[in-house]
Amino acid sequence: MAESKRDYYEVLGVDKTADEAALKKAYRVLAKKYHPDANPGDKEAEAKFKEASEAYAVLSDPDKRAKYDRFGHAAFEGGAGGGGGFDFNNMDFSDIFGDFGDIFGSFFGGGRRYSSANNGPMKGANIRTSVRLTFMEAVFGCKKEIELNVKEECKSCKGTGAKAGTAPETCSTCGGKGQVFISRNSVFGLMRSAEICPDCRGTGKIIRDKCPDCKGQGYISIKKRYSVDFPAGIDNGQAVSLAELGDPGTNGGPRGDVRVEAIVDRHPVFQREGFDIYSFVPISYAVAALGGPVLVDTVDGKVIYDVKAGTQTDMRVRLKGKGVPSWRNKNQRGDHYITLVVETPEKLSNEAKELLKKFDALTGDSLHAAEKASAAGTETKEKPTKKKKLF
Repeated sequence: MAESKRDYYEVLGVDKTADEAALKKAYRVLAKKYHPDANPGDKEAEAKFKEASEAYAVLSDPDKRAKYDRFGHAAFEGGAGGGGGFDFNNMDFSDIFGDFGDIFGSFFGGGRRYSSANNGPMKGANIRTSVRLTFMEAVFGCKKEIELNVKEECKSCKGTGAKAGTAPETCSTCGGKGQVFISRNSVFGLMRSAEICPDCRGTGKIIRDKCPDCKGQGYISIKKRYSVDFPAGIDNGQAVSLAELGDPGTNGGPRGDVRVEAIVDRHPVFQREGFDIYSFVPISYAVAALGGPVLVDTVDGKVIYDVKAGTQTDMRVRLKGKGVPSWRNKNQRGDHYITLVVETPEKLSNEAKELLKKFDALTGDSLHAAEKASAAGTETKEKPTKKKKLF
């Protein structure tokens, strides 16, 4: 159950503002400490290693980290990420541990880079792009058109990369497996690890005569237009995924995805935090003192709010259900919190000044309070500071 899991930030020993470099550094230390090859037969160390790997897999992915920060472990329950939003078999440790990447890959039964079946079907690469949205477009959702350079199978060679009338040959170096095995010394002792075959680059095939149209790549790049539906409530940095519209896979694998990140512009009046909206509303002194209706700008348009008599400046009130729609449930919305700010008039007519003086006299005579206190001898005078002699 998600409730039994420790907080991912606690597992790595970092705070919630940790950047990518801090996460990587913390994980590297824990992984070296608890790796099973360094602790043979130690089930507790193996469990801690997997726990740290799970935490890093989620927090190092911007999308998964955003979901975790908002919903905790519940974000990945019900199969939405395999009980932690990660897959050891698809983790690439090479950029974290350099030459140790193959060790970690072999422990988890292979990986993207060190799989024992590199020449098998593999999903294509994801394409990432971004689209700028206005504040209101993000709140209520919108549809945008994007244009991308996408790889398509070469019609001349039908994706083989070989010249018409020829075919790729099985790589003699790796025997078509796409990888070779070597032994090397490491901090964990002598380790046997798999590496991508240097001759076929993991494909298991060698192309002697390359297709002149695609230069042996098996694909060509073309421009394609896609329509992207951004759901109501999407926030800055969140992304929409277009499944299997990315680059083509290899050896019969599925296409990758297109990930479209939303870049949301600031609004001149509203500020957003999660699904709630915040803004400041100026009110006159008369309305603050006597109470009365004021017009408030919301994402749904102007609404009337009745200010209570005696309202003080910086009082915050809630407009329930006037916030951002939830992208998880379109029938739920956040709230809109307004801060009432009492405005002091800068210019007054003589008549207004006289009326204000009469009002002050009736409500405590604050204009003459200091004079009365002075006459009663209750004032406190500051004593002049004596200058100290330097010599």
